[in-house]
Amino acid sequence: MTPTTVRIAVIGAGRIGASHAALLARRVPEADLVAVVDPRPGAAAEVAGSLGARASTSVEEVLADRDVDAVVISASSTVHHDLTVAAARAGKHIFCEKPAGMSLADIDDARRAAADAGVALQVGFNRRFATEFAQAREAITQGAIGDVRLLRSLTRDPGDGPSDPTVVPLWTIFTQTLIHDFDTLNWLNAGARAVDVLATADSLIHPEARERGHLDTAVVVIRYDNGAIATAEACFAAAYGYDVRGEVLGSRGMVTVGDGAVSSLRVHDERGRTAATAHSDVELMRDAYTAELAEFCHAVQEGRPPSVGAGDAFNAFAIAQACIESIQSGGRVEVATKVPA
Repeated sequence: MTPTTVRIAVIGAGRIGASHAALLARRVPEADLVAVVDPRPGAAAEVAGSLGARASTSVEEVLADRDVDAVVISASSTVHHDLTVAAARAGKHIFCEKPAGMSLADIDDARRAAADAGVALQVGFNRRFATEFAQAREAITQGAIGDVRLLRSLTRDPGDGPSDPTVVPLWTIFTQTLIHDFDTLNWLNAGARAVDVLATADSLIHPEARERGHLDTAVVVIRYDNGAIATAEACFAAAYGYDVRGEVLGSRGMVTVGDGAVSSLRVHDERGRTAATAHSDVELMRDAYTAELAEFCHAVQEGRPPSVGAGDAFNAFAIAQACIESIQSGGRVEVATKVPA
């Protein structure tokens, strides 16, 4: 018997929402995209029209719709918690883009709301679903490189950075960019717990924004309870394209993943050796985005928890929160393991 397709509404018709909607409609056979929701006039219609879905400006109307089984939340990060709780109370399964909330308390509250409602809650940590990252983790967990000693993860956004840094929320580099790297490091160092962090960051792309607290370049050192030491780095500007990489050194070897290339093609000419690189996350991570949405549908169909959930979101955000405190104090900060009192 073929499992029933999961009827999904995408909440938020921005860049990521539009990408998720298109993938659900065209590349995830387990999904049935039924609606796209965005309160901005015309935004949902622009995305939904070519995908055979209906457009709505009302989240409440869609959450009350019995023909919607699940939602994909891709709206602004500041409303992720509220939308997750509302969807859970409406009995909808939830895929929420990272971060799952803007505080540890919010993330824990979202977790409890989903658990109380008996609905699936998956958080969008896409690197877990990129084939090469998954293969690297498998090699590590099977002992191919021995005991984990050093880890590294980085994210560099394409282009020249934000044209107006004043519109970038404070601490974005930790809570929305490096959050991917923190989850990746936790995942690659399976079974270990982050103990403390030391963060350094600055405004190197827009130095004039430094006084306002805008940070666009950062490096973080994380110590784990298995003795491993990790570094995570991010920058809002990489002229050559979108760059996501990882590396793990063990007692018997090393694994590396990521080079930003969109194919294995290399051109050798008078300029040297060149490769075409991706210039957006939706380009480089298209297959990973597809796979994580398929995993969400499978979890709903099978009545099981998704492979990446609120607990993972909490652990990654705990590192981000410790980074903020490290910048503020100038010292090393312990990583929270439970919601602060």
